[in-house]
Amino acid sequence: MNVAVIIPAAGSATRYQAAGAVRHKLDEDLGGKPVLQRTIEVFTKFDSDEFSIGPILVAGPHADAEFAEFKDRHLDRLGLLGARLVRGGRTHRWETVAAALAELPAGDGLVAVHDGARPCVTHDLLDRVLRAARRFGAAVPAIPVSDTIKRVVEAEAEAEEQDRAAAILGLAPATDGPQKFVAGTVPRTGLVLAQTPQVFRHALLDAAYAQVAGCPTDDAEVVESYLGRSGEAGRIAIVEGSPRNIKVTLPADLTLARNVLGHREPEGKPAHKRF
Repeated sequence: MNVAVIIPAAGSATRYQAAGAVRHKLDEDLGGKPVLQRTIEVFTKFDSDEFSIGPILVAGPHADAEFAEFKDRHLDRLGLLGARLVRGGRTHRWETVAAALAELPAGDGLVAVHDGARPCVTHDLLDRVLRAARRFGAAVPAIPVSDTIKRVVEAEAEAEEQDRAAAILGLAPATDGPQKFVAGTVPRTGLVLAQTPQVFRHALLDAAYAQVAGCPTDDAEVVESYLGRSGEAGRIAIVEGSPRNIKVTLPADLTLARNVLGHREPEGKPAHKRF
């Protein structure tokens, strides 16, 4: 069965760079190659008698100047892997996926959507999610929620409360401003953390994106809404994900990804001069 791959890569990595990074997370060195290249290689090296990977579409920024710069950084390397760069959406991730989906020819195979900053996905996980999507029409890898989840609210802390807490902890009084407080605990039963690749029958994903509403945060949510409106909710299968399937969001995540893949920290040139 044919599997087309969409890699959304249009984001600005605001949180990553706000944490002190000097370059985009997709450009970071991961064993001598950019993170984005490592991610795509997972698919190009996937060997299966049952699934054929391709085409691979990498959806970059929408604006002309940013897309041109993106191509300058990535076209040569990704082109050698057989990937094609296309323009993504203006603002939201779902717009980027929709733009890439529109570039795919109609087909009866599967479409896998995978984060460009998630380079540690294994071939075993990929095989699991592809088999489940072929059987059920849609599949998402996920891991159980292990931490206690608190719902919080933001409110102004009274000066007396700030001073009392500071006195107990031996700290200077906190400055005035919004403070988060616990509003309740969310039961973990039935909760999972969704990962990618998320895989769908091509026709199902096309139909869902033709009726997308609101601002969904992942592709499963787009399909959930579509299936709910058509009275077919509950058709997205969950398969076993992996805690090692890390998404690079902050610089610390890159260190974890290097450890998972067995790569050392780069040496020699400063980070902003590598590649």
